[in-house]
Amino acid sequence: MKTIMCFGDSNTYGIDPATGMRLAGNERWTGILRELLGTGYSVIEEGLCGRTTVWEDPLASHRCGISALPMLLDSHAPLDWIILMLGNNDLKHHFAALPEDVAAGIEKLTVTILRHPYKQQPGPPKILLVSPVAMGEDVKSSRYGGFREEAARYSRMLPELIRQVAARYQCAFFEAGLAASADPADQHHMNRTSHRRLAEKFAEIILR
Repeated sequence: MKTIMCFGDSNTYGIDPATGMRLAGNERWTGILRELLGTGYSVIEEGLCGRTTVWEDPLASHRCGISALPMLLDSHAPLDWIILMLGNNDLKHHFAALPEDVAAGIEKLTVTILRHPYKQQPGPPKILLVSPVAMGEDVKSSRYGGFREEAARYSRMLPELIRQVAARYQCAFFEAGLAASADPADQHHMNRTSHRRLAEKFAEIILR
């Protein structure tokens, strides 16, 4: 049995852009991935709405990815893969982060995974770094708030920056926007169709 931990934000948790509620387990990309991979794989969902890479959010507690990650590496060990898809929440205006800062946060998470003192496995799991779907142009009016106009433009710059991080550390990489997109309903979250398409791409990468 191979174990995959999916570490992300609300697009891993599975917020439905139409209702703001959580999609059913078999509609989320994590659940679809479990179905596509079959009985030889265990898929662990670690999606948290509002999760950042390295930022402590003064408006929402316990959302800092780098704070949670070491504990999760131990609690879910042994791990064969980590799918890491974060970045958009770093672009909330109160963090004042540039795209390069987001990539630096992704790099710090990657290094944390690679250098963690694993006890239940001989070395780090394989890492699939995923640049999140770009936010819609009108994300500043999204029901979730926190984003200004530049957030959409900055989010479109993340794929190349995260690709560079993946190359430096010899990680697998995928640009989520090649298979999925933010739904116009809230400018931020993926709909059911995007969840399935993304899961299909992840399954291809892992099985390959």
